[in-house]
Amino acid sequence: MIFYFSGTGNSKWIAQQLAQVQQEELISIAAELQQKDNPFRYQLRNNEKIGFVFPIYSWGIPPIVLEFIRKIDLVEYHHHYLFFVCSCGDDIGLAKEMFIKSVHRKGWECQSGFSVIMPNNYVLMKGFDTDSKEVEQRKLEEAVPTVTEINDLLAKRVQNTFHCVKGKFAYVKTRLIYPLFVKYQITAKPFYATDDCIACKLCEKACPVKNIKVDGKPIWSNNCTSCLACYHICPRQAIQYGKETRGKGQYFNPNVRI
Repeated sequence: MIFYFSGTGNSKWIAQQLAQVQQEELISIAAELQQKDNPFRYQLRNNEKIGFVFPIYSWGIPPIVLEFIRKIDLVEYHHHYLFFVCSCGDDIGLAKEMFIKSVHRKGWECQSGFSVIMPNNYVLMKGFDTDSKEVEQRKLEEAVPTVTEINDLLAKRVQNTFHCVKGKFAYVKTRLIYPLFVKYQITAKPFYATDDCIACKLCEKACPVKNIKVDGKPIWSNNCTSCLACYHICPRQAIQYGKETRGKGQYFNPNVRI
């Protein structure tokens, strides 16, 4: 089975490609966490692969993914083949080490991990914006052979294989910047909708954690993961985040349906 979390579709697209080729069940982490009566127990078959697919958040793993890993129980786990694939705009810092440590706490072993460069979507801070259309298209095209190669390696059940772009200053990014990001940036408080809002409810539909209700205009609750699906899916760019998103671009993976 392949567990995935995705906001603007990059990780969902990757997860779909992997699940189809590996012939594994695809499970949404956000949807599972919303099932309050879910015991978070998953029965494993013999030789079943276990995958986790997620985006990189400020050179770390989204807290919702770490929460899910803490809660789940993989029944009949006997050194099953376990891997991760993360989507990123450029590099992942020490996210690989974070993932390995998180599954080790459960008594699991990670055999492989990969990063896939995809179009940037983070726009909530100065200096951060979406890629140009040319760069966006190039990244989408180059991701196809990258995911194909990953699928080939997973089919072979490669051991101790990690093809991840760590990048420069990884320790500073993951150990210092990431905790500050989680503490101060994962919040819906600055989100608002301008008068350009047409109440189409696409933001409500796109929110993976069902944190938005549209009543004339969108209203955000306190369960935001800062995935930015609401901002990027808005057809009128009516959703803004304080002053940080003014004049910035939008991106939603064109190969994924909400």
